[in-house]
Amino acid sequence: MPQTILTVSTRGQGLYEFTREAGAFVREADRAEGLLTVFVRHTSCSLIVQENADPDVRRDLDRFFRRLVPPSDDPSMRWVSHTLEGPDDMPAHIKAALTQVSIGIPVMDGRLALGTWQGLYLFEHRDRPHRREIVLHLGS
Repeated sequence: MPQTILTVSTRGQGLYEFTREAGAFVREADRAEGLLTVFVRHTSCSLIVQENADPDVRRDLDRFFRRLVPPSDDPSMRWVSHTLEGPDDMPAHIKAALTQVSIGIPVMDGRLALGTWQGLYLFEHRDRPHRREIVLHLGS
């Protein structure tokens, strides 16, 4: 069964689309049908399927999650104990817990069965740049 590790470089918090790279992996595997499992190997970022047409959607999602879970040095987050790695770390873990680290996408006719406006995104929850590893596994 084909699999690979895709590396996504981030510049800080936000959504980073990798639909094209995942689609290329599926095409190269030359499978008509199957299930692409996408798994991110980190605890402070996550994966989402989201609209890829209007960039306002990505900006609004990013703003929503920043308001929902502010940095741990925000007065509303005084209850947080895990602060050793900076004020963005524990909030990043919370955001990852609220979203997902693995997604399954059907493959039909050799292509990802995503809807017209759907894209695959790494959702970076940390402030500083990171190199994130995403495992792509195509099963039958």
